[in-house]
Amino acid sequence: MSATLLLPLPHPEPVAAPAARLALKTDGASRGLLDGAWWPRSRDLPSELPALTDVLDPLWGRITRIAVNPMYWPVIPRKVSVNGHVVKVGWFTPQIDPHKLLLLSYGTGRWDLLIIPPETGAESAARLMAAASAYDGPPMTASALIAADEARHGVRAADEPLIPDDGAWEYEGGASAMSATVPEQPRPSGRTGRTGQVSRLIVGM
Repeated sequence: MSATLLLPLPHPEPVAAPAARLALKTDGASRGLLDGAWWPRSRDLPSELPALTDVLDPLWGRITRIAVNPMYWPVIPRKVSVNGHVVKVGWFTPQIDPHKLLLLSYGTGRWDLLIIPPETGAESAARLMAAASAYDGPPMTASALIAADEARHGVRAADEPLIPDDGAWEYEGGASAMSATVPEQPRPSGRTGRTGQVSRLIVGM
């Protein structure tokens, strides 16, 4: 009588999540209305936020709260776990620009990031990331910046809203900001501010 030996199956190697795609102003850069840009890979906010906060925690201090406008996000979690701590997540319809992410860090402060729609092409995303993280970038709201890039280059960056637009949202920049254009940004060799310090940090690109 023969016996059949069942060998244990090899355990699959864990696959690391791709790094968040970010362009951030450094500490020495002028603040303006935005502190940089985030280009998520999907509209799955529960899976996107851990990768984002994992990058920002060492740079900005522990992220404790995140807020978004729900217009472009089908699911908004109440909290996400990142490296052993919990980040609370909230949403506000009239107070937050649909293309902006608000972050609060433990005992440090607040940051506002432009959210570049996941389906945006690489060239449009590069322009928006450069504009949002530039040392002397335009004083425009997140939605105004995206609209200006679309108007100038004829490429639509944003998808349609996931909820009907009731017309109640008012852009902070008004009509003049919506009709403005995004200035040409320098190539990577020109990433320094007026004082010579590096003014932009690129992550995950």
